[in-house]
Amino acid sequence: MRTEVVSEPGLPDHPNEDFAAFALPADGQGGCLVVLDGVTPPRETGCLHSVPWFTSRLGGGLLELTVSRRDLTLAEALARTIHGTAEAHSLTCDLSHPRTPQATVVAVRWSAGSVEYLVLSDSALLLESPDGLVTPVLDDRLARLPRAALATDALVDATLRNKEGGFFTAAADPSAAERAVTGTVPRSRVRALAALTDGAARWVEKFGEGDWAQCFALLRKEGPQALVDRVRLLERADREERTRLGRSKTHDDATAAFAEL
Repeated sequence: MRTEVVSEPGLPDHPNEDFAAFALPADGQGGCLVVLDGVTPPRETGCLHSVPWFTSRLGGGLLELTVSRRDLTLAEALARTIHGTAEAHSLTCDLSHPRTPQATVVAVRWSAGSVEYLVLSDSALLLESPDGLVTPVLDDRLARLPRAALATDALVDATLRNKEGGFFTAAADPSAAERAVTGTVPRSRVRALAALTDGAARWVEKFGEGDWAQCFALLRKEGPQALVDRVRLLERADREERTRLGRSKTHDDATAAFAEL
């Protein structure tokens, strides 16, 4: 088995708000991958804690449950982890605030017989079959919203964030786990997989340098660092005119994880 992961902050002097980790149980029965993209708040959040505090708690808890409780589905494990993370700061923080710390989630668990996956919000999971076909698993609710609906952060918070008709993230409400894109495929149909936060997925989604299959080929041949390096070059080239980035920040935290099963 080959596993590789790269995670870089958008700016050298800014903490990385992403989380990524593989776990390969000692009994040799498969493994799992958890990737989170912390949502950077534009202002006050009602919480005393930082986004990295939240993503490390949520990511670490989800990884542990994914490995140790195979009787739980990934959605059930995520719901329990959201609940436990909320309990850790409910007495000190206003968890009802729409900008309470939150994150996108990709979780994958594989065994000898199956590959189970979960995607919540705009990080991406790619599954490669033995014949080389790459299938993206995406929660595209945010991408399907009209641009006008995303015009202001206040409008997003009031009408779209973790609301029906909008999009969902892992924040303080365990029921968000029920909104994730989930599924299970036979292990024989998955040769390799990759998970990308949107900062790394920009290579496809913002810059149009290739499709998901070409992105996966780059990961397989040159590794996650090569993908992140190419994204950084494209970001710097687009910095002035912002032809492709639009309102998006110039540099985003970027995480790419690859596993050849």
